[in-house]
Amino acid sequence: MTQVAIGEQVNGHSGLHKHVAATNRITSPGEEQLVLNTIRCLAADLCQQYKGGHPGTVMGAAAIGIALWRYEMRFNPGNPDWFNRDRFVLSAGHACLFQYLFLHFSGYEAWTLDQVKNYHSPKTRGSMAAGHPEIEYPGIEVTTGPLGQGISNAVGMAIASKNLAAIYNKDDLKPIDNKIWCFTGDGCIQEGVGQESISLAGHLGLDNLILVYDNNSVTVDGRIDNCFTEDTSAKLIAQGWHVIDVYDGSNDLAAVLEGFDRAKQLSGKPICLNIRTVIGHSSRKANTGPAHGQALGDDEVAYVKRQLGFKPEDKFVIPPKVYEYFSGIKAKGAKAEQEWNETYKQYRQRYPQEYEELSRRICGEWTAEAWQDALPSKAKLPQEPQPTRKSSGIVVQALAPKYKTFVAGSADLLESTFVNFKDQIEFQKPSSGLGDYSGRQIRYGIREFAMVGIGNGMAAYQKGAFIPIMSTFFMFWIYAAPAARMAALQQLRFIGIATHDSIGIGEDGPTHQPVALASFYRALPNINLIRPADAEECMGMWTLALDDKSKNTPSIFTLSRQPVPLLPGTNRTKVRLGAYVVHGAEIEDPELTIIATGAEVSRAIETAKKLESAKNVRVVSMPSQRHFDMQPDEYKQSTLRSSSSLVVAIEAWASYGWAKYAHASLSMHTFGHSAPQQQLYDHFGFDPANMASKIDSWANKWKVKGRLPGLGEFEELLLGYVQH
Repeated sequence: MTQVAIGEQVNGHSGLHKHVAATNRITSPGEEQLVLNTIRCLAADLCQQYKGGHPGTVMGAAAIGIALWRYEMRFNPGNPDWFNRDRFVLSAGHACLFQYLFLHFSGYEAWTLDQVKNYHSPKTRGSMAAGHPEIEYPGIEVTTGPLGQGISNAVGMAIASKNLAAIYNKDDLKPIDNKIWCFTGDGCIQEGVGQESISLAGHLGLDNLILVYDNNSVTVDGRIDNCFTEDTSAKLIAQGWHVIDVYDGSNDLAAVLEGFDRAKQLSGKPICLNIRTVIGHSSRKANTGPAHGQALGDDEVAYVKRQLGFKPEDKFVIPPKVYEYFSGIKAKGAKAEQEWNETYKQYRQRYPQEYEELSRRICGEWTAEAWQDALPSKAKLPQEPQPTRKSSGIVVQALAPKYKTFVAGSADLLESTFVNFKDQIEFQKPSSGLGDYSGRQIRYGIREFAMVGIGNGMAAYQKGAFIPIMSTFFMFWIYAAPAARMAALQQLRFIGIATHDSIGIGEDGPTHQPVALASFYRALPNINLIRPADAEECMGMWTLALDDKSKNTPSIFTLSRQPVPLLPGTNRTKVRLGAYVVHGAEIEDPELTIIATGAEVSRAIETAKKLESAKNVRVVSMPSQRHFDMQPDEYKQSTLRSSSSLVVAIEAWASYGWAKYAHASLSMHTFGHSAPQQQLYDHFGFDPANMASKIDSWANKWKVKGRLPGLGEFEELLLGYVQH
């Protein structure tokens, strides 16, 4: 295989003629120029209309858009969800007007010109043209905005496509053979998550991934020479990529086309086209920061129009020849889908079992079986104390080998987080000798942010076809938090395994002991943060996360490193309620209720037994605040009895948020220490005898007052406590 060298320039002399012949249409340089000029003027008008937006990239990269949508990508505007379409990810999400315009010209019915005119409008309803692309709308594969994550999403889509192809394609019939195109800019290339993802893609040899680098060397702050002087082409080659350099991407459409043609022919490695463009092309603000993220201004828009042969006073002008230029796209797309339909029809006849399974996954159904039957009953769970991370692994072992929808991986902690499974094949480049593309075990390396961004891409590739399982220590989910947030925003399901979830991690010390991270995840909309008390609740958390009600919601399980006992009162079917009485359920009118989560539930039960201020005590396990909040008020009140009795929470995390459920808490108020876990629980006051003493003192105080605490009277009972 020929290595594409750094700086090898494609000249494009024959590229355009070949594509014209392929489309059976005669085009002229004047026609191409009219299309380019129209798009540039439209970008200027659309941003100036509401005096906001990003016109510069559209103006500079218009030729790239023409090459992609009119010539190179395979898709059907008449059916945006056609399964075997090429995927396009706009990692540089601020340039969304670029995508909206080409969706309009390509013939996507929903993307009318009036809809595109909503870009940066004050509308809060009815507008699809958001300030960054949003997954809900036709032709938008993922929501991008925070720079760099689109690259990781595209890598995930490339992994998804490779995996499906390796499992379902046959020598004679290949229902999966698409490409993943990712448009990126200088910002995404600089972001750490972008670099993490580029590195892993190179290692995996994802030759179905084509990264289109719009290299205009300008960001909001101006020329990137101020902060970035790397040779990106050389760097990507060192990371295992093919690189093709194009030096006049704003004007030389033929060179861009030739570069894309070569990219589609290369194999063995992902491909990057480093295309130099002029941001704000045709404007006096070209090659400057203001062309990136600001409307050009009325005078400058008029200048651009005069330069390009348009009347300054006319707005949103699209000559008929421009629509004619793009008119063949719909027919080409419909033909491509029809050809695929014929292939898939033959596939059904020759390979009925594989067809049935693949079709179910295309429809987002990961199984038609009663998969819960694969989970052991409580009586068959290990009866001795064990870490909840290990108990969670029981489910991974039961489901992942059987159902191809699951792809399990970790950021360097497969065995420690118990996401490895029996007879697994690693997802690896076949020539590596380490695995192949049919593998469903991924070693992400120490790349937590990229891991979850890539998982989002897998989940978005064909919603429901993949359920990524991704794991690391809970503390390092702070590295992955921006990608987890984007999963929640996009309603993409993944399973996040977050082990070593408290001071119980012990000797690794305060750097690895999360005390405040749960507060972020609990506040995040549309994410299940679940902290199970024992092995039985681990069965319940998996059941909740894999239920159809959670198909649009990611889940994160926070799991203990230290052993916890299997508790008599736990019940997997009640985890979905968010909280339930786990001890003292027979007590009708408790004097006091203790709420606890995770490894602290067993400690809360021991504490309840030692109390002197109250004998009628109930203990509530609350694995999920979110699901408890969903319950009817009647259930919530009957569980906590907060209007008639004192309620105290026990959790070895920060107390933030517990005032919503309890009158006081025993919580962490400092960082942790390095010591054995039992010693740390004692050191920070979580010994049951000490907690009982603190609760007794507090409860007796309120008995004397003759009332329950009110608003603003929440107390942290371990505040300032350090055992000497």
